[in-house]
Amino acid sequence: MSLAERWRAARPPVAGVHLDNAACSRQGFAAIDAAARHARHEAEVGGYVAAEAAVPALAAGRAAVQALTTMMDAEVFFTTGSSHALDTLLSSWPGERRLACLPGEFGPNLAIMDRHGFATDMLPVDAAGRLDPDAAARELAADPPALVHLTMLGSHRGTVQPVRDIAVTCRGLGIPLFVDAAQGFGHLDCSGIGADALFTSSRKWTAGPRGVGVLATRPGLLPETEQLRLRHGETNVGLHVGLCVALGELMAFGPAAVQARLRQVGAMTRAALADVPGWRVCEPGDEPSAITTVYPPEGVDPMKVRARLIAEHSIVTTYLGVERAPREMTRPALRVSPHVDVTEADLTALVAALDIVTR
Repeated sequence: MSLAERWRAARPPVAGVHLDNAACSRQGFAAIDAAARHARHEAEVGGYVAAEAAVPALAAGRAAVQALTTMMDAEVFFTTGSSHALDTLLSSWPGERRLACLPGEFGPNLAIMDRHGFATDMLPVDAAGRLDPDAAARELAADPPALVHLTMLGSHRGTVQPVRDIAVTCRGLGIPLFVDAAQGFGHLDCSGIGADALFTSSRKWTAGPRGVGVLATRPGLLPETEQLRLRHGETNVGLHVGLCVALGELMAFGPAAVQARLRQVGAMTRAALADVPGWRVCEPGDEPSAITTVYPPEGVDPMKVRARLIAEHSIVTTYLGVERAPREMTRPALRVSPHVDVTEADLTALVAALDIVTR
């Protein structure tokens, strides 16, 4: 069986066409069953006894995060998701509250930065919103912020950022680097980045349960009080176990094979959508990600298009409002994000349906 066939066989049959993995992937049987078994175990022996029994599974999940990031000495904490991780990092920041980030920064991240009193400098980018590493190095050296925050793959477009280049610059200047890998983890190669902190959600490309994520930091980055709160707060251990099982599945499928297939999926998707009359594909055909952003013809509302695709064709995509990247987006769009199990028939169905709902 191919990777796509094995991925599809490992989860329940899809009801329609699921092209929304940048929002929430479909969990596999193993992750679903692991979370359910833990819930039953809590009912049998009590929550705290069940949590003790889950320690080996949680340790294996942390080890997978360390392996996927090559942050082998990292402290790995479970969170409720990426926003929780960023909120924890910024709320406990002891120094000057000024950071540098991309103009295309995720809107909710900007809100967290503002809530914690951080001034935000915009890093230089090209016309596609991709970081200009040389210009960024010059600006950071001339006026270094307290830290740099980089979202390695945005929510609003499938442009892969040169995160390793900015990491080299930050290390040379002694500027801490926080990496939002919510769209990158399990999708792109996250090894060897050299970040001081990297965080992600479970529900996207790793295909784990909703409501949980991970934060990996260099030792000692977080104050002890924050570490204790993350380790001993009221948490849903069953979801943590489900995530750890999903990470184990990713390791078994082979991260490099999954990443290669997702690059292929992105190219397939852009080639297919290029044929839809009136719609414009944002990313280059060879962009190495599986996220494709398409802009509708004038007068066509992508929110209504998404709703009709679901109601009339059972095809799930994402509506992108400008609030996702308020400093970069100027008009709404539609996001298409298939996983490794997408078929040519799925993309053909999307193209036909888009043409119908547009007309």
